[in-house]
Amino acid sequence: MKLIFVFSALALAAQDPAALYKQQCAVCHADPATRAPSLESMSARSAEAVLTALVSGAMRVQGARLSGVERRAIAEHITGKKMAGDASGTAKGRCATNPPLGGSVAWNGWSPSSDNSRYAPTGLTAEQTPKLKLKWAFGFPDATMAWAQPSIAFGRVFVGSHNGTVFSLDAKTGCIYWTFSARGGVRTAVAIDSKAVYFGDTSSNVYALNAATGALLWTRRVETHPSSRVTGSPALHQNRLFVPLSSYEEAQGANPDYECCTFRGSLVALDTATGEVAWKTYVIPTEPAPRGKSLKGKTLYGPAGGAIWSAPTVDAKRGVVYAATGNSYTGPSQETTDAVIAFDIATGKMKWVRQATPDDAFVIGCRPGVTNPNCPEKTGPDFDFGNPPMLVNDVIYIGQKSGVGYAMDPNDKGRILWQYKAGQGSALGGMEWGSAADNKNVYFPVSDILGPKPGGLHAVDMKTGERVWYAPPADLACGAPGRGCNAALAAAISVIPGAVFAASNDGAIRAHSTKDGAVIWEFNTNREFETVNGITAKGGSIQGPGPAIAGGMVYLNSGYGAFGGRPGNVLLAFGVE
Repeated sequence: MKLIFVFSALALAAQDPAALYKQQCAVCHADPATRAPSLESMSARSAEAVLTALVSGAMRVQGARLSGVERRAIAEHITGKKMAGDASGTAKGRCATNPPLGGSVAWNGWSPSSDNSRYAPTGLTAEQTPKLKLKWAFGFPDATMAWAQPSIAFGRVFVGSHNGTVFSLDAKTGCIYWTFSARGGVRTAVAIDSKAVYFGDTSSNVYALNAATGALLWTRRVETHPSSRVTGSPALHQNRLFVPLSSYEEAQGANPDYECCTFRGSLVALDTATGEVAWKTYVIPTEPAPRGKSLKGKTLYGPAGGAIWSAPTVDAKRGVVYAATGNSYTGPSQETTDAVIAFDIATGKMKWVRQATPDDAFVIGCRPGVTNPNCPEKTGPDFDFGNPPMLVNDVIYIGQKSGVGYAMDPNDKGRILWQYKAGQGSALGGMEWGSAADNKNVYFPVSDILGPKPGGLHAVDMKTGERVWYAPPADLACGAPGRGCNAALAAAISVIPGAVFAASNDGAIRAHSTKDGAVIWEFNTNREFETVNGITAKGGSIQGPGPAIAGGMVYLNSGYGAFGGRPGNVLLAFGVE
């Protein structure tokens, strides 16, 4: 088969960068009243500096609504300077051929299976784990974060990137079969069926691509709110794709001139063949309405919030989909926020809600002494759920940013069976992105990234909620201790029979014995790597997605240039010598 590289129509749009700048940027930068720098003043900067501002700097919210091709075009237009390479990162490292798909789906989306337990029962053993060696490294172009969970199927790695490029790579060598340019950054994992791959972007677009060639099958924008995005990985069940919606608006509310807040989280079911919406259910049923005026005369809105940050979990036996929600943005706090919700698979109707933290209304920057009118009368602790629910042995397990892990009964409207206090909890504390479970224990990684004692890994008996063991933070693999260099386990963890893989904010990945938590393997990612595609790449803080384990290999992203983390842009693949 002839090798095919697929780019979206945005590549054509970017051929007229002046029109793109006028459409996306001039409304602010051509108006002196906005105090935004003019085109002339920005022209002295480097194209790389402008690109960085759009990717991870002051303009990251606006940049998130652009593709990698568009961001490059704008940066080059503003500065009049050309950048090296291209947005797709395919100057080197192409596969010689693109053979027909073969083999099975090994790690599908957020987890190997739809239970979201992140448990990989075959392919790698605890006895083999100490023999893992780096096999290849892949560099993400125009990125300060390696933030998308890899998926593994048909002998390939499917992974999105900060600049919106989605890659199909050979699982053994890392060479590139095809690329696709999405309209926004892609931080979701790719969900896979026998013929297609599905993912969402930071502009709330959802895509279906031909798994063999990367050809676009359909695309659907599932939310029109300007701050909305898809961060949680979509989940597949039969002919339905379940897509969670989250939002930047929590950060937008920090601006006292912003009319806060109007976003509501939702779960959307799409037809996998056509992309048509089968149903869409808002976490907060009541539409936002004016609730008053700020001192500057700005209209304030509500209720709002309830973002779904993580992957939904399919329970085919009960005919429901579980999703975990975030905090309210405005008061009064809604009972469907900071909760686990069961949605009917066929209709999207909420069948039950189990709230973990009531009265949690929060926007960024609200603290004692702040006069921002967008701040709730009572600011909550920001204890939303970043973990997806895990359905194991007919029980729901989930970790929360409060530092509390829960076991819930799906037969009794999510009744709490036990609670386990693992961390102190905070806005970036507790369990951030993902816990894991085998058939015996639940494993809770503690972030507490802003606290005095970040990190630590807990193994908890899933029947009783009692601690089995605790692994304290290891010695730091990075430099001087600080927010970007500490032992926080903010990234999702993964488990195989006999070993738990946990990657840290200090830039190291460690495998712990499931018997006692002892470290049996460790790799330090804090360095530059020679990459198969020739992109300059390095490791850094590890947050967000965790290790994907399949076919005797471990795949891990390193670098997370947000929330004070140290940037990086590399995908690493480990195999047994």
